[in-house]
Amino acid sequence: MPELTAPGILMQPSFAEAMAEFQAEGRGQGHDQSMVGDEIRDGRWAEAETFPAFLASLQTASATALKVPSTTWWWCEGDTYLARIAIRHELTERLRRKGGHIGFDVRPTARRQGHGTAMLKAALPKARELGLQHVLITCDEDNLGSRGVIEANGGVLEFAGDGIRRYWVTT
Repeated sequence: MPELTAPGILMQPSFAEAMAEFQAEGRGQGHDQSMVGDEIRDGRWAEAETFPAFLASLQTASATALKVPSTTWWWCEGDTYLARIAIRHELTERLRRKGGHIGFDVRPTARRQGHGTAMLKAALPKARELGLQHVLITCDEDNLGSRGVIEANGGVLEFAGDGIRRYWVTT
């Protein structure tokens, strides 16, 4: 059964496969400002020798362009990487508009199997432990999968327009 886990070295082959899947669907291009896009461009995940440095960078995610402390978990079954979720401990004005407290991605071959919904459900208590009673989660208006995940976890729509939807979820 899949579970939230700290990113780990044993998942490197599966993580690299997942990143190749994301790349095949066009992720990682210059216009892709998502966490997965940043990770694809980083590239240290691709080789076993540089994977430890990539993992270390996930622990210092506050040094990214978002400039806020964050915690990342992977959704794995054994050493098979299925998805990732990050909780940003605070919001900037940019994250209030788009991004929110929580960002998640499910690898393409693991989609439509309930992983996103289960992963977010498992992560909400982690957000509460960080002191967040309510979290903002955003998605693109046309991303029906993410919309379904957020709504299945109690997301209350705050705003829809300008290509995005913003939801508040009680932790």
